Amino acid sequence: MNVKIPFVDLNFQHQPIQNKINSAIQSVLQNGDFILGQALTDFEKAFSAASHALFGIGVASGTDAIALGLQACNIGVGDEVILPANTFVATLIGVIRAGATPIFVDCCPKTALIDLEAASAAVTSKTKAIIPVHLYGQMVSPLKLLNFAKTHDLLIFEDAAQAHLATRDGYRAGSVGIAAAFSFYPSKNLGAIGDGGMLLTSDAEVAQKMTRLRNYGASYKYYHTDPGTNSRLDTLQAAVLLEKLPYLSEWNRQRLHLAKLYDSELAPLVSKGIIPMQNQSDEGHVYHLYVVKITEDSSISRQDLQQKFIEAGIQTGIHYPIPCHLQPAFANLGYQMGDFPHAEALAKQILSLPMYPGLTPSQVKETVATIAEVLCEQKLVILNT
Repeated sequence: MNVKIPFVDLNFQHQPIQNKINSAIQSVLQNGDFILGQALTDFEKAFSAASHALFGIGVASGTDAIALGLQACNIGVGDEVILPANTFVATLIGVIRAGATPIFVDCCPKTALIDLEAASAAVTSKTKAIIPVHLYGQMVSPLKLLNFAKTHDLLIFEDAAQAHLATRDGYRAGSVGIAAAFSFYPSKNLGAIGDGGMLLTSDAEVAQKMTRLRNYGASYKYYHTDPGTNSRLDTLQAAVLLEKLPYLSEWNRQRLHLAKLYDSELAPLVSKGIIPMQNQSDEGHVYHLYVVKITEDSSISRQDLQQKFIEAGIQTGIHYPIPCHLQPAFANLGYQMGDFPHAEALAKQILSLPMYPGLTPSQVKETVATIAEVLCEQKLVILNT
């Protein structure tokens, strides 16, 4: 297939700063501090400061940031953790790896963010924490979260893997709860050139325990106080991320500008069942993904629309096609179809359109025009039937 508009294209980010990235990599090679090196320390300080947290602990992946981060918050066996059913499976895996029991709740159909009313109904005497997933680049309302946590005496552990520098209610992603997990997978708003993650916290004890857990549970070399593991953000990856971090705010602004253009271009199609996910954060949404719903009011199916995009050379995605509670690997949790109707409905409706810094206005318009063309073709078919 000839790709005219890729779903993600990182060249716009990398090409202008290629020399800086090369120099950063060369510096690590010369210094030879490949594990827990200076670039990692510098990046941990820089990213935590940018996110309004006191401490950053780099780990091997966002999944590890969740799993080890929960353990650092003393969440484990016997504890229930509330999370949305419509998240990437890493959120769930992190809870399970920490030894805790995942308790799914439904989401809000307009935003796809966790439904806090449903979460309130799910709280039991065993519930210890809630994981609000800041999905698609939009934060769950911090003010509502803090009120929820105070009401139920629970910890807030943020999954901010898609929300680098997102803001809402005067808070920045990573600064709301006791801790927050981030991913630096290459396609994230701030992405490495491989896997990587980080836990942010302003709690010194959590930071100290997380620092031990990522490094074999060692307080110092060969003295192990915790049953930890080997999960350290490579110095090489940290060096690249440190070079990219100063550009992140501008890249996020470009994403927001593109999202506004999408909103404007799609406005005539809303009445035809093509509905963008609602932005309730104004300028604070960082649009890791731009997602629309192909609802029952539409004359076309998502499958037909995706096929048309393929023919037009436009790449799209679905985030996510199967909710966590229906994944075969976790059937033992006892959930079934019908338990979370909003999450299940969204899984059948949502479609992620191209979104990245460097995407041009003409490409946005061509993407939307392709949707309009399919709708028009379908209308003609109906009229001629």
